Amino acid sequence: MIIGVAFGGCLGAKTPPVSRPPAPAIFVDYYRTGGFAGTDDRLIIFDNGAAVISTKAGSKAIVLNATDIDAISDLFTRAQFSMLETNYPAPHGGGSDLTKYSLSYHGKTITTEDSAVPPPLLPVIDEMNRIVRNAGFGT
Repeated sequence: MIIGVAFGGCLGAKTPPVSRPPAPAIFVDYYRTGGFAGTDDRLIIFDNGAAVISTKAGSKAIVLNATDIDAISDLFTRAQFSMLETNYPAPHGGGSDLTKYSLSYHGKTITTEDSAVPPPLLPVIDEMNRIVRNAGFGT
């Protein structure tokens, strides 16, 4: 009888739900395509530092540290990203040899292309390209 009561008491107990941390949010989504070489690169950086780079040569996952994330955030702040227009097309319709860029940060996306990149965005684009290059994917 004691065993029955002991097991009976255990069966009625509910285990607390396991709390799962929220999925990481996208911090930066960078995409460049076109150009003379036919570039097709995408870099997605999550707020936890995880990043995925996809190019024509392949894909790779990397991890950026908190210092990297802070430096990237600072670049967007200095560029006054939130104050920029959402589209900077090349004059005269551009051309097939121009590289096109798309940058998303804090819910805002800016698209531009070579010869029309606003000067404040140049350091941001340079940093995104550096991350792709340092992951072993060319320029």
